[in-house]
Amino acid sequence: MNSKRHFLSTSVAAGTAAALSACASPTARGSGAAGPALLTLTGAVRPNRGPLDKALDQMMAKQQITFERAHALDFAALTALPAHDMRPTLEYDARPHRLRGPLLTDVLAAAGSPPQDAALPLALRAIDGYTVPITLGEARRLGLIVATHLDGAPIPLGGLGPLWAVLDADRIPELAAKPLPERFAQCPWGLYHVAVGV
Repeated sequence: MNSKRHFLSTSVAAGTAAALSACASPTARGSGAAGPALLTLTGAVRPNRGPLDKALDQMMAKQQITFERAHALDFAALTALPAHDMRPTLEYDARPHRLRGPLLTDVLAAAGSPPQDAALPLALRAIDGYTVPITLGEARRLGLIVATHLDGAPIPLGGLGPLWAVLDADRIPELAAKPLPERFAQCPWGLYHVAVGV
């Protein structure tokens, strides 16, 4: 799975920055956010932006995402939510790192998603197309956060960010028992889209 992800990330690297800029400009589409959107939620959310624009939402269009309405969040909106810290050992260097960001469930609530339906399906999508299906109940049980900071600094695009849906695998027994490279399959780095109820 990691080699497939590496291939995908390499194949989209050239156009990612431009695509993120184009697909994440809420100011142009009326979301009211002050900065560019980093995370777009579609489906069962309270909308603050209009439909997919195939000309300007290039990355989403290429990944065959479609929607009539969505909720876009910029960095300020995400960092205004209550932050949670964790210190998992990461597969990339086998060292613990401090990750900080709001719970995924809090992000969903901020976007107007129904918080009580544990069976609500979610699809977490990264900029390279890597997609993780999960339920709201499972995201809550695992304590998934939308990390905005790594070791005290914003996570850069081109690294693991700017957003990373991640969990504290060291403290989840069924994940801690796995080899380190297998613990983060449910953790798409470069998170930019969440389909809610799809």
